[in-house]
Formats: sequence, structure tokens, C-alpha cells
Amino acid sequence: MVVAGLVLAGVAALVHVDIFYLESVAWTTPRARRVFGTSPQEAQATRALAYNQGFYNLFLAVVVAVGIVLVVAGHLAVGSALVLAGAGSMVAAALVLLLSDRSKASAARSQGLLPLLGVVALVIGLLV
Repeated sequence: MVVAGLVLAGVAALVHVDIFYLESVAWTTPRARRVFGTSPQEAQATRALAYNQGFYNLFLAVVVAVGIVLVVAGHLAVGSALVLAGAGSMVAAALVLLLSDRSKASAARSQGLLPLLGVVALVIGLLV
């Protein structure tokens, strides 16, 4: 189960790298505007906020990735703690999104389901 948890958390990290790209690099492009449901004017007006938020997503992905590398290198406790902190923060952010705007349920699910499954699998694997 530890391996399954790491794989799920790793895929979640990749999703968050894509979110980083959309928010921090491609915010005003048609793809990003379609994903986030913004008009060209809204995208331009919120560009600085999205840029900052994108980096939060990147940092969460980096924490998870470093944790996975440490687990693979034999540092189970430290690596698992990092994976749980990063993926757990992804889940918490998805919950905040859902609770703040129910119309964003699909986005919250996309952002939070994989890290949630990764956390659950990793915890089960660590306890068994």
C-alpha cells in the first residue's frame, strides 16, 4: 500500500504541476481561461493573483516529489511525512475550494481526489 500511496501522490503532484503551468505561465491563454472559466478581461485582471497561486501548487508538488524520493532512498519516516504534508495540503485546498463555492465541485474533485487516495493508501501502508 505504501507504493500505491506514493504513486497516487506522485500523480497528484503532476496534476499540481499542470495547475502551476496554467495559473503561472498560461493564465491568459484560451486553454487556461476554458479550464478556469474566465473571460479575457477577468484573466488579465487576476493575472498576478493566479501567478502567485500557481506557485503554491508547484511548491506542494515539490514537497510530495522530495518525499517520494526520500522514501525510495530508504528514509521512510521523513519521506512519508513530506508526502503526507504535501498531499494533505492538496486535499485541504480542495476542501476549501469546495466549501467556498459549491459550483467548483468538479475542480475540487480534480484537485483533491488523487492526493486523498494517496494519503489514505500511504497511511494504511504505514500502519500495516
